[in-house]
Amino acid sequence: MRSLYRHNQIGWTIIITLGAAALFAAAIGLTTLRWTLLFVVAVTILFGLLFSSLTIEVTESELVWFFGPGIFKKRVARSEIASAEPAHNSWWWGWGVHLTSGGWLYNVHGLEAVEIIQKDGKRFRLGTDEPEALASALGFKPPERLAGQE
Repeated sequence: MRSLYRHNQIGWTIIITLGAAALFAAAIGLTTLRWTLLFVVAVTILFGLLFSSLTIEVTESELVWFFGPGIFKKRVARSEIASAEPAHNSWWWGWGVHLTSGGWLYNVHGLEAVEIIQKDGKRFRLGTDEPEALASALGFKPPERLAGQE
């Protein structure tokens, strides 16, 4: 199926944070021979690989998104999308996959996102550094910004 839009955003904050945590735990684990800490290192590296990036793709018939290598993919038929608008996430919502007051959030970096509202009322947000381009690829024109409003 032909892709109308495809963007991969790297989660540098996640990579750096989990990388530093893994190195710290490995250093302690190797000097004390604590196998528990080495297990923590392995799990931290695994999570780093799984959540190191977020890829969003829009085809003629669906919206698809996945973290890292794409083991777990989510998809929504474009015909089920009622609206898609650029949005700004609260900083305390953080990164990863979790439920917020505005629905599910899928994010690896930054505070910008596109809020998707489905025809059945379900809401979710996809974090992206290209919110206007994603909303446009889904067929929704982002609202015009007023002069002085940034």
